[in-house]
Amino acid sequence: MTAINFKREIADTLDHAIERATKALTAEGFGVLTRIDMHSKIKEKIGKDIIPTVILGACNPNLAYEAYGANPDVTSLLPCNAVLRELAPGKISLEFVKPTAMMLILGDAKLAELAREADARIERALGNA
Repeated sequence: MTAINFKREIADTLDHAIERATKALTAEGFGVLTRIDMHSKIKEKIGKDIIPTVILGACNPNLAYEAYGANPDVTSLLPCNAVLRELAPGKISLEFVKPTAMMLILGDAKLAELAREADARIERALGNA
């Protein structure tokens, strides 16, 4: 089974980890387009509690443009998600999507090859977050 993301755990608060992740993604050319506080939405919509979980929707416009030019169906897989989960106070799991794994869903080898640069950038961002 192909891993769908790159992961690591850090010692930090959730809010500071979000700042760190955003800064690291920005350094690799990704802008954060969306933020979903999943735990808040689940509580609001169905009254259930989950651990604090935030999803950042990140996009590198140049890479997205190239991917779109290769196969417009890629828009269903954009933006790239960065997930931050508070596993325990002061312990955060960072989970950044692996673009090549997402592109394989389309069965397009050329698109998967284009995504390798995105993989490298995402993986560097994870390491620097």
